[in-house]
Amino acid sequence: MRRSALASVVREFTLQLVVFRLDEQRYALPLAVVERVVRAAELTRLPNAPSIVLGAVDVEGHVLPVLDVRRRFGLRQRDLSPADHFLIACTARRSVVLVVDEAQGLIERSQDEIIGSAQIVPGLEQIQGVVRLDDGLVLIHDLEKFLSLDEARALDEAVDQEVH
Repeated sequence: MRRSALASVVREFTLQLVVFRLDEQRYALPLAVVERVVRAAELTRLPNAPSIVLGAVDVEGHVLPVLDVRRRFGLRQRDLSPADHFLIACTARRSVVLVVDEAQGLIERSQDEIIGSAQIVPGLEQIQGVVRLDDGLVLIHDLEKFLSLDEARALDEAVDQEVH
């Protein structure tokens, strides 16, 4: 097998992850769903949005919902800081913004190195899996399961009201 063909086969079995921090815990999203990382900016509140939505922000003419990852994971709430980062990511239905304390970079791991969440605790819907690093664990977040169906519906209505 030629070297370039071998390299592409190896890439098929690896997952690139964007690692971010909330308090002292590290999480990750697959790079494939992350559009970019930017500094936090001022939010516009969305009336009638689900409690998991902090507000909305205009990104290049598109109104995107800002989701409260801290609330979803039961972490201590705190005010938005200019040092925070916005992780702009895509679900199958929409682009969203996640507020994170810090985007820490990109890692690449083979599928064999990822422990599925069902192997740890069945029913962890928002966690796709876990990967070990030399200095601790990183929880891989499943963005498609972040919002419940009711939250997604309420968000659609709130964004429609804001846009119109």
